[in-house]
Parts: sequence; structure tokens; C-alpha cells
Amino acid sequence: MISLVQLASEEPQNPLIPAIPELVIGLIAFVIVFGFFAKKFLPNINKVLEERREAIEGGIEKAEAAQTEAQSVLEQYKAQLAEARHEAARLRQEAQEQGATLIAEMRAEGQRQREEIVAAGHAQIEADRKAAAQSLRQDVGQLATDLAGKLVGESLADHARQSRTIDRFLDDLEEKAEAAR
Repeated sequence: MISLVQLASEEPQNPLIPAIPELVIGLIAFVIVFGFFAKKFLPNINKVLEERREAIEGGIEKAEAAQTEAQSVLEQYKAQLAEARHEAARLRQEAQEQGATLIAEMRAEGQRQREEIVAAGHAQIEADRKAAAQSLRQDVGQLATDLAGKLVGESLADHARQSRTIDRFLDDLEEKAEAAR
């Protein structure tokens, strides 16, 4: 060994290349330190890296699941919105149809009421005409009887005879008026 040391001392030393004994000792120390770190710290480092990888993959999976769920919820909302629009259109159509039916019913009811009012008016006019004709007959008859009584000079008090005479006279007048038309 001495010969190695002497040999090493006789040659000029290169600063970039270490001496062989230093190289061997450094290599042995490196293997010991590397083995210690590999034994103590490498499992923990691998465990942390594995947890990170799982967390990232889990996060990605969760994000994909959330995106899928969000997409399905969006589709459901779109379907519900389309259904609500369809329902609103149907309700609007039904309301328009009911409105048209109601308007038609109200028109029919108004027409019926108008016809009833017109019929009632005609009936009232006819009743008023008959009452006026009857009243006029009585008044004309009374005036004619009074006038005839003044002309004859005696009272024509017999009511039955008076009514018959007046009715006959007025009927003759009506027949003449009908014939003149």
C-alpha cells in the first residue's frame, strides 16, 4: 500500500480527478447515505406521491361525474322548460277556445234575451192596443149614446142594447176601413 501512496505522490495531481482512496470512500459513503434515504424516506415519498396521484385522479373523476350530473340536470331542465312551454301553449289555446265558446254563448243568450224583450214588447203593445181600443170603444160609445140621446130627446139607458149598437157600429166602421185598404 505504501507503494500506491508513493506512486500517487510522485505523479502530478489533477484537481478534477480525486485520489482513488477518496473516490472509494466517497462512493461507499454515497451508497450508505443513498441506502439510508431509500430505506427511510423513499417509502414516505412514494406514499405521498401516490396519495397525490389518487387525489388528482379522484378529483378528475369527481369533476367528470359532476360534469356528467350537471349535463343530465341541464337536459332535465331543458325538457321541463320545453314541457312547460308546451303546457303554457296548450293552456293558452284552451283559454282562447273557452273564450270563443263563452262569447258565442253570450251572443246566443243576448239574442235570446233580445227576442224575449221584443216578443214581450209586441205582447205589451198588443195588450195596450187592445186596452186602448176597448177604452176608445167605451168612450166613443158613451159619447155616441149621449149624442143620440140628446138628438132623440130621451135617454138610452139600456146598457146591453147600447153595447150591442155601439159594437155593431164600430164593427161596420172597421170593415169599411179594412175594405178601403
